[in-house]
Amino acid sequence: MSWTISSKSLAAESLLLEESIYSLANGYLGVRGNFEEGYQQSYDSIRGTYINAFYEQVEIPYGEKLFGFPSTQQKIVNMIDSQTIEILFGEDEERFSVFDGEVLSYERKLHLDKGYSERIIHWKSPKGREVKIHFTRLVSFENRELFSINLKVEPITYFGQVKIVSVVDGNVTNYVNDHDPRVGSSHARLLHTIDSTIEKGYAMVVNGTTNSKLKTACVTSYHYESEGKIKDEIKEAAVVTSIDFTLSQPITVEKRNIYVDTVRHGNEFIQSAIDIQNQLKGVTFQELLLEQEKYVQNFWAHADIQIYGDEKVQEGIRFNLYHLHQAAGRDSFSNISAKGLSGEGYEGHYFWDTEIYMLPVFIMTKPEIARQLLLFRYSLLEHARNRAKEMGHTKGALFPWRTISGGECSSYFPAGTAQYHISADIAYSFIQYYLATNDEQFFMKYAAEVLFETARLWMDTGHFTGEYFKIDAVTGPDEYTAVVNNNYYTNLMAKYNLEWAVKAFEKLQKELPEQKEVLVNKIGLEKTEALFWRNAANRMYLPYDEERKINAQDDSFLQKDIWDFENTPKENYPLLLHYHPLTLYRYQVCKQADTVLAHFLIEDGTDEETIKNSYHYYENITTHDSSLSSCIFSIMGAKIGDIQKAYEYFIETARLDLDNTHGNTKDGLHMANMGGTWLAIVFGFAGLRIKESGLFLNPELPNAWDGYECSLQYHGRSIKLKVEKSVTSIEVKGNRLDVYIYGKRYELVENRPVLIETQRFIGEIRQ
Repeated sequence: MSWTISSKSLAAESLLLEESIYSLANGYLGVRGNFEEGYQQSYDSIRGTYINAFYEQVEIPYGEKLFGFPSTQQKIVNMIDSQTIEILFGEDEERFSVFDGEVLSYERKLHLDKGYSERIIHWKSPKGREVKIHFTRLVSFENRELFSINLKVEPITYFGQVKIVSVVDGNVTNYVNDHDPRVGSSHARLLHTIDSTIEKGYAMVVNGTTNSKLKTACVTSYHYESEGKIKDEIKEAAVVTSIDFTLSQPITVEKRNIYVDTVRHGNEFIQSAIDIQNQLKGVTFQELLLEQEKYVQNFWAHADIQIYGDEKVQEGIRFNLYHLHQAAGRDSFSNISAKGLSGEGYEGHYFWDTEIYMLPVFIMTKPEIARQLLLFRYSLLEHARNRAKEMGHTKGALFPWRTISGGECSSYFPAGTAQYHISADIAYSFIQYYLATNDEQFFMKYAAEVLFETARLWMDTGHFTGEYFKIDAVTGPDEYTAVVNNNYYTNLMAKYNLEWAVKAFEKLQKELPEQKEVLVNKIGLEKTEALFWRNAANRMYLPYDEERKINAQDDSFLQKDIWDFENTPKENYPLLLHYHPLTLYRYQVCKQADTVLAHFLIEDGTDEETIKNSYHYYENITTHDSSLSSCIFSIMGAKIGDIQKAYEYFIETARLDLDNTHGNTKDGLHMANMGGTWLAIVFGFAGLRIKESGLFLNPELPNAWDGYECSLQYHGRSIKLKVEKSVTSIEVKGNRLDVYIYGKRYELVENRPVLIETQRFIGEIRQ
């Protein structure tokens, strides 16, 4: 059951939500779960198809535009629509619709273990024609350009004429909402149709953008075995294909769509689509399904988490992991946007979410995907250098807060550009990947340069004051507090960044001195810079409040009044939709984990009492208006030994989209939260930490579960951890490996599982 997401609802509010839930993607192409035949006119729908990193450049309107404000932004484009298939019965062409006639049975399914979705309808028309209709959808992992719909129509009491009318439509617009800043509020029409035609037997629509000068094409073929009469009609922005059958036995039609773009396929993109169609000509839809299942099973072999004793949580974690896998870009042009390829929320932009919340999942399960995601960030390094200069820095790299192709897309700088911590977050992810994979070549060739350039940014942003190095005028992860001095999270992450830049410099100097000289010359690195990095790291100011014995979020945060939570109506959450930003900035109120997140990412060097006190203090003033928050409080609840509280926060993440708890799943799935669910289990309940000295685990078991099991990749080995009420077992596949469990070292050898008594929290800082 937990491998299949299913629904029997035809309620309008469910259908809009399910467009996101039943979306399919493969990292390159994403298609929302819209009905092929369409809806009633009164129904809201976001009909969408997206290509990762395919964007239009649009102007950013300002009342007052100051220096350094970005003039334009990139925005993901709703692509050519190939979803439409209408079914008409009889000479009077009675149209199939689940909203007319009688639905005798209905169910839609998303098969997480097989990689496809389907809708099965038993329908009687208003005129009494009774049939079964079965739609099956596939967005292929093996053939990234392929989106296929297989339609089967089975007669029950009706035998006669049936017409399949299929449309490839270039007349598309993006979804806009003027009342929600999390959704685009302008620029609905981003594509124009260049051509619609039949070429070499294929229906084809070619669209383009005006400003980014990108082009895309959808080339479609039809496959059916029953005798049918096909006719194509070319319209101004569409190709309409109709196929007439006599329904005497079940008929099956496959609509095979190939999407290409000039980003990946160059100027010969149309020929590329035709070539792919030709290559797949002899492949049946069933063979495509089998190929898909094999690919998906390989993913689950590395990534599955099994929960014993809670079927709803099991369903939630698999749903989240599957969609996260669908969203991950796998080429040098793309990353993971905040909503993946499931919707247009946040306009398809890449944030820090990828590095802190999503990348760890791939680092520990599919490191080859993690490597590619990091290479994408590395490819933007020159953009980051330019942005740093634009922001007044003489050296260093400032990665954009929101971007697709490398330019800054954030127009509201206090909660955007001012979040300098993104550069440290990206540096942190390069370090975590290295610690987990021991990929020396990657570290030397790519990570070192990123570490050097981000370290330079901190030296140019911060300043020495007395005995401390301080960083002013930045915003931390908490977007309800903006442009402050010495945000604890930012300073701690910058310190870690600087320390590792020194390590990278010394490592290159010792092991690859010639390569170090090449890099030094490439970026104009002065040999004394590493000394300044070390000095700044050692003297980094980390705000601490002696009275409360907590790390202060910033210099002024604890001086403010606490937000009046008691008299804030429930309907006024999230606060950002009901209060001016300045109102929020003047109070102690956190949108999400900030200092608490810092304690999770870098726990060494902070005593247990401070971590625990900070957790309790900030818990009382955090609204969790961001979906990035609850998972962190879950992890840290487990860290301090409050497993029940950790579990309560975890439950808020596990089914956030399936249950639409934030009320905006229609705009796309919450990818960071999906990654956060995995983090809460693996870094929270299992207590995983990746350190220079090795792999550390501190397994806990929530009372609601009978046990759990997860697989991890570490230094080229496969590790399986199983935690039950009395016994924890851990085994390795590959070379021997030392791991630390509850602070004690264990040697893992293949085919010799280590069994350990499952302990309660032991109250010690992990090493």
